[in-house]
This record gives sequence, C-alpha cells and structure tokens, in this order.
Amino acid sequence: MNKSTPGSQLARTGAEAIFESFDSFHNQFKAITLRAGNRFLNREWPDVQKDAAQRLGLYRNMVGEIEVEIRRLLEDALVDRSVWIAMKSVYSGLIRRRNDWEIAETYFNSVTRRIFFTVGVDPQIEFVNTEFDTPPTSTSNNVYRSYLPKNGSTDAAELLLRILKDCEFKVKIQNPDQWAAAAAEQILRHVETGNEFTPVERIDVAGSIFYRSKGAYLLGRIMTAKCQWPLAIALQHPKEGIEIDAVLLDEEGLSILFSFTRSYFLACTDRPYDLVRFLKSIMPHKRIAELYNAIGYNKHGKTELYRDIVHFTSECGSEQFTLSPGKPGLVMIVFNMAHDDLVIKLIRDRFRSPKTTTRNEVIEKYDLVFRHDRAGRLVEAHTFEHLKFDRCWFSDELLDELRKEAHETVVIQESDVIIRHAYVERRVTPLDMYLRTAGPESASVALVDYGNAIKDLAVSNIFPGDMLLKNFGVTRHGRVVFYDYDELCPLMGCNFRKIPPARFEEDELADEPWYLVGPNDVFPEEMARFLGLSPELFKILMQHHADLFGVAFWLKAQDAIRAGEIIHILPYPQNKRLIQTRPHIN
Repeated sequence: MNKSTPGSQLARTGAEAIFESFDSFHNQFKAITLRAGNRFLNREWPDVQKDAAQRLGLYRNMVGEIEVEIRRLLEDALVDRSVWIAMKSVYSGLIRRRNDWEIAETYFNSVTRRIFFTVGVDPQIEFVNTEFDTPPTSTSNNVYRSYLPKNGSTDAAELLLRILKDCEFKVKIQNPDQWAAAAAEQILRHVETGNEFTPVERIDVAGSIFYRSKGAYLLGRIMTAKCQWPLAIALQHPKEGIEIDAVLLDEEGLSILFSFTRSYFLACTDRPYDLVRFLKSIMPHKRIAELYNAIGYNKHGKTELYRDIVHFTSECGSEQFTLSPGKPGLVMIVFNMAHDDLVIKLIRDRFRSPKTTTRNEVIEKYDLVFRHDRAGRLVEAHTFEHLKFDRCWFSDELLDELRKEAHETVVIQESDVIIRHAYVERRVTPLDMYLRTAGPESASVALVDYGNAIKDLAVSNIFPGDMLLKNFGVTRHGRVVFYDYDELCPLMGCNFRKIPPARFEEDELADEPWYLVGPNDVFPEEMARFLGLSPELFKILMQHHADLFGVAFWLKAQDAIRAGEIIHILPYPQNKRLIQTRPHIN
C-alpha cells in the first residue's frame, strides 16, 4: 500500500490479513490436535512428542509471519493509531460468528504488541476485555454427552460400558465389560454415603478426549441425588490393547492432572469457551487461565491471567507486593503478589558470584522449559513485557531492591512502576523452608518426592543443574517441583563423571580440584555435600535415592533417551491405579 491509500481501506486490508492468518493458525492447530487419536491408537509415541512440539511453536511462527506482512501492507501507516483503531473494529466484525472468538481476539493483541510495544494496555487498539456478550455464537453441539441409567437401572458398570463404547477407539479396548465393572466398583465405593447405597443418576462426559504423552483421558462428572463428583478415566495403550489404568474421583486428583507443571493436552474442540467452562464445573478452584493453558491455548491463558492480575490490582489495599521469603536468588528477583497465589520474577542486572551465565542464556532456559515436556515437575512461567502497576502496590523494601538490582528492567515513576520483562508463575513453598517447619512425616514424604522429581526430569532429558533444596518448591498438593532454571540443561548435554582418586592427602584439602573439569562435566557424588540436610533427613534421602549420587543412574538415563525410550510419567500416584485393586482381568 502507498501513502495515498485511504485509511479505511488500509484498515480493512490489515484486519483481513490478520483474520486470514488466524484462520490458518486455527486450521493447523486443529489438524495437529486431531492426529492425537490415531497416534494413541497406533502407539506412535515419538510422533506424539513431535506433534506437541510442533503445536507449541505454531503460534509464535504464525504471529511472526503476519507481523512481517502487516509491516509490508501498512508501510508508513504502520503506527498510525487511527488505522489500528479502525482495524480492530473491522476485525471484531470478522470474528463475531466464530466459535473461537476469544482466541481470535488474543491473536490480534499479539500482533499489535509486536508493533507498538504498549506499556500496560491500550483498549483502543487491543481487546483488553472481550468485545462480545459471551458467548456471541450459539451451537447445537453440546460440549459434553450425558449418560443416564436405562429403565430405572442402578448399574454404574452399564453406564461406563456405554461411555467406553462411544470412544473413538472403542474397537481396541480389551475386555471392556470387565474394565467397566472394575471402574464402577471404584466409583460406587467413592460416592457411597455412610452405609447408604447412593445410585449414580447421570454421568456427563466431555466430547473431547484429552491426550498427553502415552495417556488418554475421559473427563466428566458423576451426578447422584446428593452430590456431584468429578471424574477422570485414565486410559493407557500397552501392546496388549487399550485399558483403564486409573479412575480419579476428587478435585485434587483432577487438579494435579491439569497441573501448571504439566505439558498441554491435545484435546480437539470447536468451542474452547464451552469446554473450559465444563472443566471449571468439575475443577472450580482452577483458574480459567490454567484451563485454557491445559488445552493448548496458552496465549489466551496468558490473556486471562493478565485480566486476573488487572482485577486484583485495580485498587490498592493494605497488602503490598513483597520480596518472596527464602534465600534470595543470585540471578532472579522474586516477589509475591498481594491477594494472589502468583509470584513475579525479574532477571537481575548483574549476577552474583559464582554465576557466570548471561541474561540471554537465562531467557533461553525459560524458553527451553516452555518447549519441553515439563514432566509434572517444571513450573510454567508466562513471559510478560511492559507490565504497569500503581506504585502503591510495592513495599519500600521491594522498591529498594528493584532500584539496586533491576534498574535496567524496571522504571520507577512517581505514580507507577513499569516492568519491561518479567515471568509470572504460581507460588510454591521453597523446599528448604518447607523442611524446616514440616513435621517428620511430611518432611520425609517431601524429601522422597524431591528425589522422584529429579528422576522424572532425568528421564525426560532435563538436568536441573543446581540441585539445591531452595531451587525446588512444594505445591499446595504436597508435590515437589523445580522452578529455578538458570542452570537447567538437557541431560544429554552433560558428561557424568566419577571424581578421580586424590594423588596426595593435601589434594583433598585444596581450594581447587586436583583434576581437570570440563564445561559440561557433572560429578554426582558432589551433589550430596551441599544439600544442608540434617543427618536424619539425609539418611531418608539415601534410603530411597542413593543412586542419584552415583554415575550409573545418570548414564542409564542417557542410554534410555539415546535408545528412544519414552517413559510415561503418571499424573497420579501408584495406589490410584486400577491394577492395584481390580479383580484379575484376563
């Protein structure tokens, strides 16, 4: 377009280009997601991982392409606000009949922010809140199916059998009658009220099947006369055929299944809004943002998270943002948000010794975590740029820390604080603090799970780098997760070695090692020296995870990855598996 092109024509051309780009994104996203069913049916596990990685990178690639196109189309009018205001209006009209209008609005925002680098938000050229009464479209297809007993029957097994037979891979489920009976036994035991038999009146099941790694999940809710219960039927596909592996019947179990430490599901739906609201009905304490994340719409999840942040910070109160408790990080400044379970993390201007990494390397580590299978152990971090808060939210101590350590990232004005680059994460309790206050049994459980977390990361090709307790946290469900990524790296990039014998007694007392250390060398036996555990807790750790401090475990994990072995990390404990409780199934 040249300078003489009318603004209205520019606006329509630009809006249509973004709309066509979004439509292409939607079609490719859906095509990748739709492959998940056949991948599970045919046990194509490496391809499942490739599809998940491809879908993760799709949004960024598509927005990058349309940014280039918009710059070409608008030329001198690129930052003409009147053109963009008109573009937003035209675009709004184009998406009003779509079932994924909210995702389309976020897509437009992503393009505008690539062009304008807006501080805070600009409602004239961005969809700060949706433009529509939600939902703006109607549908004849319900997001879930309802299963009612036939002819007054109280047979829950018959209901489950019908649910299984409606699955897209029904022909592959082995012994469906027996699996349904075993699952029904678990359900009836769970919903029983005292000694009173409580019949199941209805089961609602989402029409979407949720795929992730080697698992497939049916999500729904169980209705009785007295209560509603969440339901997740976990399916696996060993060589013998598809089988029910577990039945989850409480919100905590489903919340862990949908945790912010897990990779996204591949779950195909034409109306994300409806599916998210159905999931919210069975996990009422989950943020809407987390549910959008879980089904792969992480950019809109970020939009919903930002709306939450705006809501919680609309008016200053007595509570303020404060530095997070625990040992300060050498690379990151971390502070808690008032009235919320979130933390904001900023990269320091300069890193304290002995850290030798760079700012760009830290950003790359966070990007690696985004692209990688998080194995239920890596906390999701949303990247935000140009955040703007009222200064009244910041404690004096926090402002002093930001002035001294992050003046290249933070602008402190008379009435506002602007943060140019930050990560927003869910808050967890640092493991070292948790162990100091927990009772002996809770501390023991957490320490054993700390070892499990390291092993889960290892089999998914992640080495934490820094295994200090302060870099791990405990969630509200008691799970141990990792959140300090500046030393994280692929396990296959590490060279695990034994410490060679000392030549002389003086060698072991020297400040420097008596042996050569390469840049990727790791000496597992050194790890235990810096944990700072009491003798009692160290004994417990060694009873369960002594292999972490030897070379053999790490070399075996590398061999498995090299051989293409994919380990399915269960999102539920072993005692929830049906195989533990069901009668023998031939």
